[in-house]
Amino acid sequence: MLFRQFFDPKLAQYAYLVGCQRTGEALIIDPERDIDQYIVAAEAEGLHITAVAETHIHADFLSGTRELAERLGVRVYLSDEGGEAWASDWARNGSYDARFLKDGDTFEVGGIEVRAIHTPGHTPEHLSYAITDRGSGASSPMGVATGDFVFVGDVGRPDLLEQAAGMAGVQEPAARQLFASLQRFKELDDHVQVWPAHGAGSTCGKNLGAVPQTTVGYEKRYNAAWDAATRGEDAFVHAMLAGQPEPQTYFARMKRDNNHGVPLLDGLPNPSALTAAGLRERVDEGQALVIDTRLDRSAFMAEHIAGSLYAPINRSFSMTVGSLIEDESTPILLIIETDRVKEAVRDLVRIGYDTIVGFATAETLARYFGQGGSRHAIECITFAEVAKMQGRDDVAVVDVRFRSEFDAGHVPCAVHASYTRLPSYARERIPRDKTLLVHCVSGGRSAAAVAYLAREGFEVKLVDDVLSAYAKEGELQVEGASRAA
Repeated sequence: MLFRQFFDPKLAQYAYLVGCQRTGEALIIDPERDIDQYIVAAEAEGLHITAVAETHIHADFLSGTRELAERLGVRVYLSDEGGEAWASDWARNGSYDARFLKDGDTFEVGGIEVRAIHTPGHTPEHLSYAITDRGSGASSPMGVATGDFVFVGDVGRPDLLEQAAGMAGVQEPAARQLFASLQRFKELDDHVQVWPAHGAGSTCGKNLGAVPQTTVGYEKRYNAAWDAATRGEDAFVHAMLAGQPEPQTYFARMKRDNNHGVPLLDGLPNPSALTAAGLRERVDEGQALVIDTRLDRSAFMAEHIAGSLYAPINRSFSMTVGSLIEDESTPILLIIETDRVKEAVRDLVRIGYDTIVGFATAETLARYFGQGGSRHAIECITFAEVAKMQGRDDVAVVDVRFRSEFDAGHVPCAVHASYTRLPSYARERIPRDKTLLVHCVSGGRSAAAVAYLAREGFEVKLVDDVLSAYAKEGELQVEGASRAA
């Protein structure tokens, strides 16, 4: 048996290639949409992909399962659990070689046996896949692809359907399903390897580890969620629903498209480099949204194209774009260095932003400004200045950290608006008649948030400072009490 793990650091997502070297067949589990990476890897090992399986309908990226079925004609394995709302309609109603699995069903890829285990809780239809290398004489699983059921150090959050997809009243029953699923997990042998679908950085859980895989025995001993489960079902439910990070805006759209049908790719977008004149023409047309990916946020704040979003091309790039751009059909123009264009294109395509109309480098941007192109700046301040201004009637402090961070300690009277849900919070709770002093812990998340709010017409200042500096000026509020920052 050949085993290969693929990691996307921006989505903190793992996909898997499992191959039978005797027959040359390979299975892909939980692929991303740009499937060429798996095809190339399989061919390099002398394998051809014959099957693809999904653990569940994903919320944080567009699945490549349909793309593999269309391009290679592979057999598709999907869940037949969870009810009609989780039916993978695109495969059930299409002309695909699809098999829908119930708990305990098995299938083979060469000499490898894959057994479906229904593990609901994160989602109702969720399956895990126990993998046994029958071809080498094994009679029990080597490992289990757990999807978003069990991670290293955590389990999949049961509140996501309610918090991201707006399905009211489902998070507590889901948490109880998750508790029941864990009772099945402990039946596996301790030596069985655990191959999760996400690692540290994903908001599909709250305490995910950065180690790429683990074992059943290790998780039973050290997983915080497992520890909560040993204290009983009610204690587990409370622990699972407390302190979960606000999911990104785009999660609901991913659920919809992965269920009804991910749009097929006609190759990856190949945006053209723009000259300063071409950039000005695009900006003056007003059709494209500029995403500025420069890593130096002080340079962006000092001078950027009016209306730009700020999403530095780092590990938070996908989260930032997916949180702040609600319409996936929006034409996108990138400010980015040439050697990172292909990387950004893949990142965008994986979460459904396919209309990338061009890019310009920082040098081109400087020429654009030198030729009189529209520009905007955002003032940066410190927490010392926040302390002096915060009591004024025309000022509001906006804290864009996660709710759990806010509850642990925040600037008194601050408005909470996690940047992962900022578009809805901007409509619902952020005042338009005040100057907003926008902050997070150290300026990274708030830089993206302040650019979005400026684009939406708010009067803003970026608090480009560390929150601990506020301790020199005042105290952070904690659930009616206070403490030093």
